Amino acid sequence: MDTLLNQPLLTIERERLLELDFALTREWLETDGLGGYASSTVLQCPTRRYHGLLVSTFPGTDKRHVFLSRLEESVHALDKTPLGPAGEGHFPLSMARYPGTWHPRGHATLERFELAPFPVSTHRFGEARVTRAIQMTRGSPTVLVRYTLEGGEDELELRVRPLLAFREADALTVENVDLHSEVRYATATRRSIVVRPYPGLPAMAVALDAREGAFEADPVWYRDIEYKADRERGYDDREDNFSPGQFRIRLRPGESVVLCASLDFPPDDLAALWDEHARRRVESLEAARATGAAGLELGAEDFLFRTRTGRLGVIAGYPWFTEWGRDLFLALPGLLLARGRVAECGEALLGVLPFLKDGLLPNIFGSSVAASHYGSVDASLWFARAVRLYEHSGGDAATVEGPLRAALVEIATRYAEGTGLGLRADEAGLLLAGDGKLNATWMDAVADGVAVTPRDGLAVELNALWYFLLAYLEELATRAHDKDQAQHWKACKERAGKAFLERFWLPRARYLADTWKDGVADTRVRPNMVLAAALEFSPLSEAQRADIVVRSELELVTPRGLRTLGPRDRAYQGRYAGGPLERDRAYHQGTAWPWLLGFHCEAYVRCHPRNRRTAEHLRALLAGLEQETRSHGLNHVSEVYDGDPPHRPGGSFAQAWSTSEILRARALAAEIESRRR
Repeated sequence: MDTLLNQPLLTIERERLLELDFALTREWLETDGLGGYASSTVLQCPTRRYHGLLVSTFPGTDKRHVFLSRLEESVHALDKTPLGPAGEGHFPLSMARYPGTWHPRGHATLERFELAPFPVSTHRFGEARVTRAIQMTRGSPTVLVRYTLEGGEDELELRVRPLLAFREADALTVENVDLHSEVRYATATRRSIVVRPYPGLPAMAVALDAREGAFEADPVWYRDIEYKADRERGYDDREDNFSPGQFRIRLRPGESVVLCASLDFPPDDLAALWDEHARRRVESLEAARATGAAGLELGAEDFLFRTRTGRLGVIAGYPWFTEWGRDLFLALPGLLLARGRVAECGEALLGVLPFLKDGLLPNIFGSSVAASHYGSVDASLWFARAVRLYEHSGGDAATVEGPLRAALVEIATRYAEGTGLGLRADEAGLLLAGDGKLNATWMDAVADGVAVTPRDGLAVELNALWYFLLAYLEELATRAHDKDQAQHWKACKERAGKAFLERFWLPRARYLADTWKDGVADTRVRPNMVLAAALEFSPLSEAQRADIVVRSELELVTPRGLRTLGPRDRAYQGRYAGGPLERDRAYHQGTAWPWLLGFHCEAYVRCHPRNRRTAEHLRALLAGLEQETRSHGLNHVSEVYDGDPPHRPGGSFAQAWSTSEILRARALAAEIESRRR
């Protein structure tokens, strides 16, 4: 196993690690398959309130909580044997920021960081090296940390101090009198402890698997830990962590020990648990390498999770998003279908049917319908497209023609009649949605209580998706020999298609308006027209699709995605930065979104020959984003990027639909190439 780990997916050497501006913006992510995660920077120095080694939900809440913030680690010489050339007796492995200083300075001894495929850090002290590797177990809120001493001739003492937060991931904690500092020993050897600082939260077990070591109680608060990324985002950036004490562990050269933190009861043999999960991870890495996009392939797995009821879902992004409906249905084609996992996609689509309410699917999924948020018009429409792509990929015909078709009929019927969110069909058969205060499309940023990009009325991508749904229902009814239904949906489709072109197509400019309201078309250049041009069923001609693609490449396409507004517009904002208000104002006013590039690629394919040149063009468009998996969020692509060069990343450092659409566009290129062989 360790031999295979010598072929890491990514390596960052000491010279770059000492460049703090570089190293503190490189973040790794481990996930447990349940929606929980562990994450930090490659220096193991937290820069966000969301960083932590054990971040999870628990029964009774849908909100993630940070339980174990980090570990304060150091190695100490025994018998006064110096560790370094200057005769030092101890060295830190960890790092944190406090007002005006870094403490401890574990980066000073850091020799290398690797993804192998989980994060592995190597610290050197003279001839000796201590390696720290971290992985989460799939299916359990459990993190494992393995320390290995290599080189040298002397035993060392490793001291590991858990720092606890026990608070909601969005919050911060300060020293308080309500905290229960007691530690319960789970074993007589004091190698396993249980802590429960607050009665309203679950207990956490911390266990050690070592030849010689034990926990030593030493309760203390660590005050004023600073989070650099939070400060840059305009949020409070300081908190206090509590530590109940430390583990003191003796290490021989060539020896490894495993530390575990879990909301479940950890097994006795932590070394075997480590080996079991490491073996699976290395096998996944080897399989991912064969695809030519190992980072994307491994990163895709981080978004797939199981709820407590066993439903298969998609986390929209890390570190702060949970499961969002729009993101779920946009991501399934790339995360599963493009990777040949058709049955799982069908399972995920069937799993959301109990959440269908008055034709709407949740914008944010909770543990139940009552706990879910229904604020999105397009989630149900993207669901319809996901069903079609599932069918195209060889999905089960009985599932499509049975429960999934029934759901689509319910959605279309309720949308036409009118439901919540200001949604109804107008006199021309197009969809009206939203109002002056509610923006029900994906461009939903609000600043000072006002929509930054008001899109109430008729929105172009909603009505393109509406046409798509009507056309798909016509086809399903025709295949089922249901003549009445086929004629009904055909009439609705043709009526909506005619009105779509009349309202949205700009014959002189040769592209689509973004919205239409009260007889006025919004002619700003936005990527929503590209979504319309990419759909299989569309009232647009091939020539019209081609014109939209040309406009997109002239004004919207960047190496990191499509801008949300053309740069020639006076309202264009090329940088996504500052506090919440500044960022919300730029969110859909020029900021580039990676997921949109997948639709640009699809639209390009629909109006160009499927030949080698087209495949090469798609590959070139995707090249900049594929490089991002080795920067910032490792194995991942960020939520957004500046519209202006050099296109700095912003938002969440791992976004499901960013990864998904790159994988889907790669699959489009691969399909074209395979047909040409």
